[in-house]
Amino acid sequence: MVEKVITLEDISLIDFLGVENTNIKEVAAAFPNSRIISRGNEIRIKGTTPEISRISDILGSLLDHYHKYGQITQENVQNYIKQEDENPAAQEPADSDVLVYGTRGLVIKAKTANQKKLVAAVMGHDLVFALGPAGTGKTYISVAMAVKALKNKEIRKIIITRPAVEAGENLGFLPGDLKEKIDPYLRPIYDALDDMIPPEKLKQYLENRIIEIAPLAYMRGRTLHDAFILLDEAQNTTPMQIKMFLTRMGPNSKVIITGDQSQVDLPNRQKSGLTEALYILRNVPGIGSVELDARDVVRHRLVKAIIEAYDRAEQGAKKE
Repeated sequence: MVEKVITLEDISLIDFLGVENTNIKEVAAAFPNSRIISRGNEIRIKGTTPEISRISDILGSLLDHYHKYGQITQENVQNYIKQEDENPAAQEPADSDVLVYGTRGLVIKAKTANQKKLVAAVMGHDLVFALGPAGTGKTYISVAMAVKALKNKEIRKIIITRPAVEAGENLGFLPGDLKEKIDPYLRPIYDALDDMIPPEKLKQYLENRIIEIAPLAYMRGRTLHDAFILLDEAQNTTPMQIKMFLTRMGPNSKVIITGDQSQVDLPNRQKSGLTEALYILRNVPGIGSVELDARDVVRHRLVKAIIEAYDRAEQGAKKE
């Protein structure tokens, strides 16, 4: 008999192995002439070479399934063992547009023409500006692209940042430590990640700083390499802040800068760093830019109508 050891990395063991290792026991029951033992994050297989090869293939398929859907059920295990190709739960959907297989069965992909342009721009450029009003998916698609790059091991970490600027309100003193003070500003980012990464795995990523979510001020003095970096709400950066951020970019890094130039919350009509950066960098080769509009809104149907109404009002005010 020969032995093979498979090490499970970046995995919630209970979601993959099942309660009391029921999923692995299901595989073991299908191969009574081999021994399959799970200890910690290792699976040891003892048997003949042909059977070990078959078991390894099944476990490899289960690992792929876990990374896409975040969990393995006994039914999934049975389907892979039986190789029931007609069962969609045991297959990868034949859709090249899929960015990430999220939690709760979500399939995340670009839904509109401009969102697809954003995906193409990110694939073809190391620095991309994604511009457009609320609800157009610019942040959500950008986070999905970052998660996809991490899962494909194209980068080692994701860094997501945004300026901590109040949206037209003075919230006064906020209790708690620094993380508790800034987390409300970063909530949209956490919501997107919750859709794309299983809770235990996301917690592990955050604790190990594989995914880092921080205020823009924390970027000063750093060189960010082997990373996917997203600057969200860039319309609320000052010219000095966005210049500081842009010069953090290191080797093997991708940067997406998202913003809505119609929603600048900077005090005293201070000039937006995003507006200035777009002008200064307009002729620099290698930088992509995609504009999304009301046609790309994927929230409630009324959001599209609201954006269009405000656009008409602004255009009317300019004519007066």
